[in-house]
Amino acid sequence: MVVRLPWSGDLGMHGAVLERLRTDLLHPGNPLVDADTPSPYYSPWTVLLALLAGVTGWSTFTVLRLAGLAGLLMLGSGIRAFVRTFSRARTAVPLALLCVLLLYGVRLFAWSGVPGLTSLALTLAYPSTLALGMALHLWALLRRAVAHAWRLPAFVGLGLLLAVVLLVHPFTGAVAVLGVAAVLLGARPWPGRTVLLRAAAGGTVAVAVLLLWPYYSFFSLLGPSGLDAVHRPLYDRLPQKFCLAALLGGAALVLRLRRDRRDPLVLLCALGLAVFAAGGLTGHYAWGRVLPAVLLPAQLALALETARAAEAAGPRRRRVLAGVTAAALLAGAWTQAGVVSYVLRREAVPPVLRGAPAIALWPRFTWAARRLPAGATVLTDDYYALRVLPAYGPYTVAPAYPDVFLRDEKQRRDATRRYFAPATSRAERLGILKEFGVRWVLQKSGGSGLPQDDPALRTAARGPGGLALLEVVAR
Repeated sequence: MVVRLPWSGDLGMHGAVLERLRTDLLHPGNPLVDADTPSPYYSPWTVLLALLAGVTGWSTFTVLRLAGLAGLLMLGSGIRAFVRTFSRARTAVPLALLCVLLLYGVRLFAWSGVPGLTSLALTLAYPSTLALGMALHLWALLRRAVAHAWRLPAFVGLGLLLAVVLLVHPFTGAVAVLGVAAVLLGARPWPGRTVLLRAAAGGTVAVAVLLLWPYYSFFSLLGPSGLDAVHRPLYDRLPQKFCLAALLGGAALVLRLRRDRRDPLVLLCALGLAVFAAGGLTGHYAWGRVLPAVLLPAQLALALETARAAEAAGPRRRRVLAGVTAAALLAGAWTQAGVVSYVLRREAVPPVLRGAPAIALWPRFTWAARRLPAGATVLTDDYYALRVLPAYGPYTVAPAYPDVFLRDEKQRRDATRRYFAPATSRAERLGILKEFGVRWVLQKSGGSGLPQDDPALRTAARGPGGLALLEVVAR
């Protein structure tokens, strides 16, 4: 997946971020449209990747592949580090990795920040993958810091790590904060006053870093964001998507709760469930992004209980628990079996898997990108082009995603809609091209908008699906 970089989602946004930072590291502007606005996508991680690209001269997609490799290593090592704070059983870490990848439900589900096999196939290069791995390392380190009463500099370092997670991916940062709360509330024995003061100092450092980050105002993200509609599907068909994790992981959490009423995994799941449910009840569907705080504890709990039974339980209980866990993992693997189509040619996919459900990959628009200069503004209403083209360097008139910092977002969307509306006059369309400095139009042949033979346009390239790239030669 690192080599192939399957594209079905926000890869274009992350490519666009690197393109803007490579062009101007200090004042990159909006990543999607030609506007001088801040963006929450400019994080310590993307700045580091842009510096790497500048020093080496590597292409944006090469750097994204390295980002995917780094995210994979961070996530895998983070799972190992956190699991090891609960168990030294030989099978605990391998089982945890399998449960995190496969234990979900019987309906295919993928979303950035949720580390299922299909999700990771599509989001390895996203900041959310790296951030989740860092959060797991943070929790592991914090458990050790509290248990062994580490000194103040260590807690300051943990506060800095928490700030970086929040900046790299704010949604995963919210999960990290819930995990920090669960670790502190679940510590045994209760942390002493000195340890709590040191932890508070670490939290103060985290807040200070967030306040001082120069690329955008972090706390502005806490207001209305326009992201609730995008996240409404997180609350659809929950039983089908998460039944395996809910039933088996939930049972494992109950076993842990009976042994320890302040078990950190139980507390983390409870906190995550509370926020997730509140989001669904109040219509703040973006709060559903805390879903990893619900799923990860259940998945890790099943792995830990199965590993514990393998070493300490009687033969019958060991066989039963191992058999149930194996059956659930096989069911989860079958649900996500379509992922093999991302790395194998169709004829190489085993016949039994060719009908397996998979999230369809997106077109890459290299045929148009070859003609488009970096920084050019393209007008299009094509769903995929809006989300893909900025990764190659151009801007679009309207952003593909809601943007809390872009004040004229509504006007840009309205202008795009009006340009492609059948009843819009030629004069109004030419006015839109002039207003937004449009040099290129991408539209379907014969579709709405200025016709291809209009004297203001020149056909530059044709692509699949009847799409055409038109150069604006007069406005």
